[in-house]
Amino acid sequence: MTYKAIIMDIDGTLVTKDQKIPPETLKTLKYVQSKGIRLVLASGRPINGMIHLSKELEMDKNHGLCVCFNGGKVVDVQTNEILFNQTMSLDTCKSILHHMKNFDVRPLIVKGEYSLVKDVYDSDVHVGGEAINIVRHESHDNNYKLMEVDDLEEAADCELNKILVIGEPEYLKEHYKEMYAPFVDICNAMFTAPFYYEYTDKGIDKVHALEESLVKLGITADECISFGDAQNDNTMIKWAKLGIAMGNAVQETKDVADEVTEAVWDEGIAVSLKKHLKDLFE
Repeated sequence: MTYKAIIMDIDGTLVTKDQKIPPETLKTLKYVQSKGIRLVLASGRPINGMIHLSKELEMDKNHGLCVCFNGGKVVDVQTNEILFNQTMSLDTCKSILHHMKNFDVRPLIVKGEYSLVKDVYDSDVHVGGEAINIVRHESHDNNYKLMEVDDLEEAADCELNKILVIGEPEYLKEHYKEMYAPFVDICNAMFTAPFYYEYTDKGIDKVHALEESLVKLGITADECISFGDAQNDNTMIKWAKLGIAMGNAVQETKDVADEVTEAVWDEGIAVSLKKHLKDLFE
C-alpha cells in the first residue's frame, strides 16, 4: 500500500506531557517526509501553538499542513496559505458565551495574539489530585499573551473558530449536555480533554477539514495514516485507510482504531511507521 500523508494529533500523540517530540519519532517523521510523504498536524490548538512543532519537523520546507481549532482552519506552513477557514457567527459566539454564565466554568477565546479570560488566577482545575492553572498552561503552550476582560461576551467582537470552556472534569461531565442543548442545531461541541469542552461551527471536525484541503491536493483517505489519542481524533482515525490509536489513548479511541500502537512516550508513531512503511526503511 502506498501512503501519501501521515496525520497526527499533537497532545498525547505527537508530544509527551513535557511538550517534547520523542527523539525516534522526530527522526522517523523527518525521514518519511524526505521520501515524499506529507505530514499533517491536526489539533484543537490554534496555529500559534502548532507552528514551532511544524518547524521542528521541517514541515515548513515540505508543504506540511496544520489543521487548527479541531478543523476550523487549515494552513500550509510553507506558504502560510489558508486552505480552509470556517468560523461561528458572531451571534452564535455571543450566545454561547452568554449561556456559559449559567455554569461554573471558565471560557477562553483567542483574539489576535491574546487569549482572553475573565480571571487569570481563578483558573485552577484538578488533574490527578493536583491543582493546575490551566489558563496559564494553555496560553504558554500555544504562545499567546493573556488578557483579562470583565465580560467575554462583550469582548467577543469578531467571528471565532472555537470557544474553549474549562472546568473541573466531574462538573463538565455532569453538565455538558445542558451546556450544549441550546446550540445542537448550529454548532458542534466535544470534549478534547476531561477539563476541556470546545465549541466549533456546525459540521466542523478534523475530517471535514481534511476533505476540504488534503483531498483537494490529490490525497485521498485511502492514502492516509492517522494517529490520535482522544475523542476529537475518532473521526479522522475512522476516515483514514489506517487509523492508529496511541497506547495511552482513551478506550473510545482505541475501540474505533484499526490498531493500537505503543504510548507516545514509547515512540508509538515511530514504531507503527516502521511497521507499515517498512519498504522505506529497508
